[in-house]
Amino acid sequence: MENEIRNETVQTPEEKVHYSSFRYAIGAILAFFGFSNKTHHASQKRAKLVGDIFVYIILLFGAFIMIYPFWWMLAGSFAYTSNLQIVNGGKAVLHRLVWWPDQSTANSTDTGISLFYNYKIMFTKAFVQSDKSNFAANYSYWRALLNNLIYSIVPVVVGVITSASAAFSFAKINWFGRNQVFFFLLAAIMVPGASITSTQYAMYTELNMTNNWSVMVVPGLFGSIMTAFFIRQFLFGLPTSIIEAAKIDGAGYFRIFVSFILPLAMPAIMAQALLSFMGCWNNYVGSYLFIRQDSEWINMTHAMQVMSNGAYSEDQGPVIAASVMCVLPVLILFACFQKLIIGSLMLTGSKE
Repeated sequence: MENEIRNETVQTPEEKVHYSSFRYAIGAILAFFGFSNKTHHASQKRAKLVGDIFVYIILLFGAFIMIYPFWWMLAGSFAYTSNLQIVNGGKAVLHRLVWWPDQSTANSTDTGISLFYNYKIMFTKAFVQSDKSNFAANYSYWRALLNNLIYSIVPVVVGVITSASAAFSFAKINWFGRNQVFFFLLAAIMVPGASITSTQYAMYTELNMTNNWSVMVVPGLFGSIMTAFFIRQFLFGLPTSIIEAAKIDGAGYFRIFVSFILPLAMPAIMAQALLSFMGCWNNYVGSYLFIRQDSEWINMTHAMQVMSNGAYSEDQGPVIAASVMCVLPVLILFACFQKLIIGSLMLTGSKE
């Protein structure tokens, strides 16, 4: 009886399965790329390596999609487009541009053409009044740069401080109807900006703010609800005990805001200031709607539109060079402070 039981418990060895040569080859290929199957077993390390390679390929493709337009713009700024003998004007050079223009300012045989010819034209006479353009008589690239600095620095500095003070009130001061007022202001964000453009134009006209600097500066002095929202979320992460201790020592809310809130919330404030600066620097719509193109107060993006439709409608090289000089300050700022911006946005969801 014991021998019978012992014989029943002994397992027979599993018979080896024979696969076709084609299936065996396919299994070997899959195993090489990290995919296990019945014919072959791949290691986890190889599977992770293949997965990492696939992810990096996708990331590199996405990076190329993002970077190539900037490279095209930079290469286009060196295209020689002022030769009217080219078919369809200088635009044909840009139509053929893939990596570098086939007719650039570096390889031009014309006299007086150097590598930075388009930039020279842009700095010296592209923004100056001529028979084919409608610029103001005393307008130049340097005036456009000055206008951009005024429209970006003044509203950002004053507006961000105004938004920070509002954020401090919404986050750390208890007053009746605080949340209701804040949600009402947030609801105003859902109103499309285009729907109130005509109303804004009528109001600015009645206040004599159109066609001068005030229409681009004064509205920004009152801050932004989105800036106040992000700073408010950051302030929720600060301990209220600091404010209570300062109040016990006799400090008022203004002293608390200046001496404690501003230094502690400076990362969030600086990040929002940089984002606001980028928005004000590239505010083409505001200048286009509220300032005439023959005014000396148009900003740089508006001036490039006048260039492109005026004397340089065919010679697009200086226009692209102006685009590079317009984008360059924003790229430098973002490259220098990208960690501050990303870190601030990550901290806005923190709670005490």
